[in-house]
Amino acid sequence: MEFLKHRYMQFMVLFLAGWGILYAQDQVIKAFETSYTQENEGQYQRAAETLTAVYDEDSYEINLRLGWLYYLGGKMDKSETYYRNAVKLRPYAIEPQLGLAYPLSSQGKWDEIEKMYLKILEMDPQNTLVNYRMGLICYNRGEYEKADRYLEKVLNLYPFDYDTLLLSAWTKLHLQKLREAKILFHKTLMASPGDASALEGLAMLP
Repeated sequence: MEFLKHRYMQFMVLFLAGWGILYAQDQVIKAFETSYTQENEGQYQRAAETLTAVYDEDSYEINLRLGWLYYLGGKMDKSETYYRNAVKLRPYAIEPQLGLAYPLSSQGKWDEIEKMYLKILEMDPQNTLVNYRMGLICYNRGEYEKADRYLEKVLNLYPFDYDTLLLSAWTKLHLQKLREAKILFHKTLMASPGDASALEGLAMLP
């Protein structure tokens, strides 16, 4: 009988522990669901508070979501903190680093963003989003040769992407690669008929 009592107690402990885990997971799922509704209603602070009520510092998903919500709410310091937590929890993941770029860019921390993007490209050299953003950063700095190299990678994978076509066309124009610029401006007009920026670029060509 003592043996059966002992086994019964073990079973009850495991059952209650499992039930507690399932209950906690259910609460987190409900918190996420509520936070999506609140986000859609523009209630970013309330959405964040809904998740902080079930916050677990070891939860990648909660930290990532809070980073996004605080970014939407304009609280860049908090957004950066939670995104950094997510990066620490998943150091080889690209997703949280791309998220971290949002508050960093809002604070003008471009050098830090560039280092992060270069780190991502070491892991994923063909990442189109990061290559495009690096092209844009270099373009805005007037580093047109570097911008061209990043943008060429994107165009090789997505030859009819509007944003990349337009930025590449302007980059070629600054590099005095006029024939290539003309072709790219025309392709931009195919992707976006009547595009003002493409028409402006074409008007500058001889």
